[in-house]
Amino acid sequence: MLQDDILALLRSDPGGYRSGEAMSRTLGVSRAAVWKAVEALRSAGYEIVSAPNRGYCLSAAPDDLRAGEIAAALSGRVIGREVVCLDTVDSTNSEVKRRSAGGAPEGLAVLADEQTGGRGRRGNAFQSLRGKGLYCSVLLRPACPPEDLGQLTAWTAVAVCRAIRDCCGAECGIKWTNDLILGGRKVCGILTELELEAESAAALSVVIGVGINVGQTAGDFGPELSPIATSLSQALGRSVRRAELAACLLRALDEMYAAFPGGKAEYLAEYRRRCVTTGREVALLRGEERVTAFAQEVDDQFSLVCRLPGGRVETVTAGEVSVRGLLGYV
Repeated sequence: MLQDDILALLRSDPGGYRSGEAMSRTLGVSRAAVWKAVEALRSAGYEIVSAPNRGYCLSAAPDDLRAGEIAAALSGRVIGREVVCLDTVDSTNSEVKRRSAGGAPEGLAVLADEQTGGRGRRGNAFQSLRGKGLYCSVLLRPACPPEDLGQLTAWTAVAVCRAIRDCCGAECGIKWTNDLILGGRKVCGILTELELEAESAAALSVVIGVGINVGQTAGDFGPELSPIATSLSQALGRSVRRAELAACLLRALDEMYAAFPGGKAEYLAEYRRRCVTTGREVALLRGEERVTAFAQEVDDQFSLVCRLPGGRVETVTAGEVSVRGLLGYV
């Protein structure tokens, strides 16, 4: 829509002015249409300064997710070549899969202000309060062996850590294999889903979903989650704009995808450095069974090498590994 196009132009030159005439030529619309779009943005909470003979300048923005604001930071990249921002959706992963079935391009990113059916691994629910988090999924169509695709979740964890660091300076740890930890509590979850061709089992697409707690308070989490979950604003003591975080996230995911799978050594080294699970006593959860073990290391395939009672060593490639109640992590 025109408002997003105007916003993208204003965002492309931070602190600079864009003339209404130049924007009308670029977008192929009238000066009056540009003025109306600017007024609509102002009504939505965007502070846009106007000056004679200079044009418009974006000086401040609300904590909204708008495609124009995010896409402006992603020019020329694969991930983010199409950005869709929704008010509410059942799940951004589900929405990307629906659009993928309709022929959506690789690099599609879907963000939502709220998820009514957000989910994590093993079908667990993921709290997705309106306006409080960054709920984002991207569509990939990688041409690589299936064994490499199984490592994408770990690569994504590193990319999200980098995005959070770049946006607000916080350094997260990684609980094997897909949770990000900040101040001893979960701040982000990752869900990777593959669509396979029935006959060949070749990957048709990969959907990577990321849910980051941004503005939640302890009251938002409630008594059950507040001891084990946190948000960026809680941990930092200040607010974080979701649009800025979204741009950092999509850039980091794009850089990760460009490096995948050849740049494995760099991502593996950082994953190991950030992993809070290794060197700790953990519990391997297998159905109703709970086996205590010691997490020795992350191997070259991002699997967790554990030493069980009696000295037997086992490599864990899937399933739940819990340190709850043992370390203060989740």
